[in-house]
Amino acid sequence: MNISLEHPEMLLLIIPVTVAGFYLLRKTKTKIVEWRMLVVFLLILALAAPFTTVTQTANEENPSLILIQDKTSSMELFSNETGTDLYKALAADTSTTLVQLTGDKTNLGDAVTQYSGTGNQIILITDGNNNSGKSLVDALGFAKETNTSVYLVEPELKTNDLSVEILGDKSVVVDNPNEFEIVVHQASNQSVSYSYEAYVDGELSQSGDITQNATQYSISPNLRQTFSTLGAHNISVKITPSGEDLNSINNEFYKSVYVIPKPKLTLVTGEPNSPLAQILNKLYNTSVFTTYPGASALNSSKALVLDNQFADNLTETQVKEIRKYVTNGGGLVVVGGERAYNYGNYLNSSFEKILPVLSKPSEYKGGRNLVLILDVSPSTAAHKTQGDILGNAIYILQNENLKDANAEVIAFGSKGYDVSGGFVFLGLAQNQATLKDKIERLTPDEESKTSLDAGLNISKEMLTGKEGELDAIIISDGAIEDSYEPGLQAAKELQKLGVNLYFIHVRSVAPSQTDKSRNYYAEMFMKELGLENNYFHINMSERANIVFESTNKSQEEDKEDKDKEENVTSDYSLYTYSPNSFITKDVNLTSNITGYNDVTPKSGAERLVITTSNGKPVLTTWRFGLGRVAAFTTDNGQGDGSRWATNVYNGSSAKLISSMINWAVANPRAEEGTVVDSPDTWLGTPSNLTLKMYDEGIPKLKLDGNALDLALTGRNTYETTVNPDSIGIHDISGYPLAVNYQLEYRDVGLNEDIEPLVLATGGKIYNEKEARALLLKDARQNSVKQSDEQVSLKVYVLLAALVLYLGEILARRIREMRNLKNAQVEIEAEK
Repeated sequence: MNISLEHPEMLLLIIPVTVAGFYLLRKTKTKIVEWRMLVVFLLILALAAPFTTVTQTANEENPSLILIQDKTSSMELFSNETGTDLYKALAADTSTTLVQLTGDKTNLGDAVTQYSGTGNQIILITDGNNNSGKSLVDALGFAKETNTSVYLVEPELKTNDLSVEILGDKSVVVDNPNEFEIVVHQASNQSVSYSYEAYVDGELSQSGDITQNATQYSISPNLRQTFSTLGAHNISVKITPSGEDLNSINNEFYKSVYVIPKPKLTLVTGEPNSPLAQILNKLYNTSVFTTYPGASALNSSKALVLDNQFADNLTETQVKEIRKYVTNGGGLVVVGGERAYNYGNYLNSSFEKILPVLSKPSEYKGGRNLVLILDVSPSTAAHKTQGDILGNAIYILQNENLKDANAEVIAFGSKGYDVSGGFVFLGLAQNQATLKDKIERLTPDEESKTSLDAGLNISKEMLTGKEGELDAIIISDGAIEDSYEPGLQAAKELQKLGVNLYFIHVRSVAPSQTDKSRNYYAEMFMKELGLENNYFHINMSERANIVFESTNKSQEEDKEDKDKEENVTSDYSLYTYSPNSFITKDVNLTSNITGYNDVTPKSGAERLVITTSNGKPVLTTWRFGLGRVAAFTTDNGQGDGSRWATNVYNGSSAKLISSMINWAVANPRAEEGTVVDSPDTWLGTPSNLTLKMYDEGIPKLKLDGNALDLALTGRNTYETTVNPDSIGIHDISGYPLAVNYQLEYRDVGLNEDIEPLVLATGGKIYNEKEARALLLKDARQNSVKQSDEQVSLKVYVLLAALVLYLGEILARRIREMRNLKNAQVEIEAEK
């Protein structure tokens, strides 16, 4: 029992009582003072209001349910009787409220948020495609935080439907090659055939016949187009399905393109014919200098590229000019080489303060093999700890000191099994995302047995023969009574391998987590292993903080150091560390480099590209004021046989260079004249239009010939919303705007991405038949509510003080009566 005090400051009264007590003891030397001091101590303790926390469990036989039925346009593909029939069945046995969503927009996230935290459980009958209002990810996250169970009933698909869209930039640069992706969605995953035709400015550019077997397919090759004239252009695509297709409105898609002049760039380099310079000269209006040209040359330049420059080549005045330029919105790209970064005296210089890296070797924190052993037994679902078990696993994988570790995920219920498919390097963001997705999709074992030993035995197989730091972390609700002894034996065998074992025990009401004396099996388990300091007992919604110390230098780093000493050239593969960033999302890195500048990313910087498994940063970015700075820490690829990055500037890897410069440039449009920006939109969804006036004059814009009302929202900045009522390409005073079919018709079929989010709330996923048979039973089981209530111990302390006080008086009276009786006997004896 844990005892706490509501007013611990009252214990300070013990000090004067103790002083007074000792003073009286010295004066009177009677035990009554000791008794009275004890009574006063107890009274002071009562003033401090001691209490303990008791877990209360309540169960509702008839839980309150909110059934949210999606009847928007996209649900025409499914059986429309599912929600009605289920509502009738549930309403006959428990309190059930029916909420229906209709129209051409699905505000599913808003509905989930509205009814979460109200004491109800939520049932969704939907395809899961949320296209308006609050994000469904955020809404289900809120439901989880408020302990609201959400169930998903997936309706039966009755007919198929296909939709098409075009992805790509709206603002493109004249005479530069562009790629546009044509994506086709279908509601089912059956084999479908269709023909397509893609048009550029009304002329057929690409066509073909496609057979698609997946719910989403990108037509290959991408539509490639170079625009040679400035201004408005358009692209359209139309598919003609040969089989079942409910709606034809989403078979055609329009995209507007606005072609702008090449943005101005400033390149400072000693090698004007390098592969880097050739790419920049081709794609941008590039001014090339051998030394820094001064602030005046940057006035109209979108970005400054410094190629392999000594820091000493820049005076303090010039550094201040560059700093001001970037702070005010300019881009800066610093390319490495044998005169840059750690070789160019950047360390601790004023110029380095602008950069996202420090020019000193980065520390390696790898050499660790980590196994997560996750409990997916039925008790984790029954007592609503599954979401926290999975959540703690994901939280651990996001630990900064595990960025360069190798991780393995194992789940155990009635048996153990490998979830991750072997060890996965955590230094790659896509690997982390893959592991996170696999963990979120874990569901409870259907058999009732909890076999911790099975999970530990698989861990032993995986860790046997591994070198470096070995860690294994059990995350469970602690209901391991049946597998305690075999699990203990398996854990001891892991210890013999040198494995550091941890146990995260998520507190629940599972009865098999304690023995008859209310001792936790998990805690006893770790004590028997001598690892009580590695036992973490946490409540639901909490996350355990395990401290991972950095490990020793990797074998690969040792090889690098040896190579440097022996002047040996090594090849280092490049990996995309953050695959979803603007720069790397469409880049296919296939090349190696033979060298790089050894740097350390600063706090707040983002590593985008690294070398091999040692995690050395090659491309690091950050924002500096209003501007953007990229540190590209390999060289310009000059092909003289001694350069590091020759291969990066060829093939598919070369797109990394243009993407990096485009990111630094940010807005490629010149800051002159009148600049309009309005993204393409969907029918019924307004587009936010922004107008910037760089020249004097009165802003005037017309949409299809009709004047627009503009509101001044900032310096020379005007805004409005446009919402054309027809599909197609519209004209805003020469600037194009594409309006396509309603967004409701784009995402067709079931959205499987929400399934792990639903499971994380403690809910389940059913088809129509399963829902009618099991949903109410599961809802009753999930209505078991566990709450911690404070129980005051003040009355017991007061009672103890009263007993002690009365006991002292009674003892004194008995003693006085005994003395009186003895005195009477003596008097009678004298007579």
